[in-house]
Amino acid sequence: MRVLVTGWPSFLHGEATAGDVLAMEAVRRALAAAGVGCDLAWSPVFRPGGLDLGRADPARYTHLVFACGPLRGRQVEELHRRYARCTRVAVGVSVVDPADPAVTGFDAVLARDAPAEAPRHDLAAVPPVPSVPVAGVVLAPGQAEYGARRLHGRVERELTEWLAARGCARLPLDTRLDPRDWRLFTTAAELESALRRLDLVVTTRLHGLVLALKNGVPALAVDPVAGGAKVTAQARAWSWPAVVTVPQPRAGRDGPLLDPAELDRWWDWCLAAGGMRAPAADGAVLGDLMEVLGVR
Repeated sequence: MRVLVTGWPSFLHGEATAGDVLAMEAVRRALAAAGVGCDLAWSPVFRPGGLDLGRADPARYTHLVFACGPLRGRQVEELHRRYARCTRVAVGVSVVDPADPAVTGFDAVLARDAPAEAPRHDLAAVPPVPSVPVAGVVLAPGQAEYGARRLHGRVERELTEWLAARGCARLPLDTRLDPRDWRLFTTAAELESALRRLDLVVTTRLHGLVLALKNGVPALAVDPVAGGAKVTAQARAWSWPAVVTVPQPRAGRDGPLLDPAELDRWWDWCLAAGGMRAPAADGAVLGDLMEVLGVR
């Protein structure tokens, strides 16, 4: 007995959701615990280098299991044709039309929801998953005031490519407030409440750094202005070491601006520093303002 585990993440033109992937993993774990050999088929778009359906030889398998998602459409029907010699079972799926060929092609359907059937728990709730760091990502816009020293586009591209390869939950955040857009915060209190729940912040923005440190969250700051500007200055004001200042690019050289090894080092330091709070802002400049204004 050998089982090919499939789902919507297996199709080249399918979709990989967290629930789909967790359901497939739940099936794999259950089969492994029972001593049954199995392979998981993945779209080459979602998981390059994995086993894709085009290379999953039907003659190698006795059974095919389709996990999660709705049973409908041409791609599911094609599984029935390609794996016609296999016993085919759908599990943890939604059945909208029991007469759909995508449904009737299975030898057995163990639905999570179907007409006239009691619902079952979704399979995504079954497999345990490890915790990973939660990183808020706060990126600065172009900041035209820095003229030719602006390197925001290149820095953002290199930083986000590096960040995409980290094992973490990335949470894009914006310091802009706008009550008209539900995707943005309406008040600073809302933003700071979100920041306090993070493990660290990765930012190219001054207030990404300041508000993280204010709330006791370590920040890996990258100054996107050649030679350093306000991000670097603010890190110095807080005596915060985890700042990367981008040098002025050399004429005729288009190499990377950021060193991944340096980013790795500061990332590890920030996570290890988790409890290393920056000193509270002293607000001395407000006293200077009062003096200038003649307020006692």
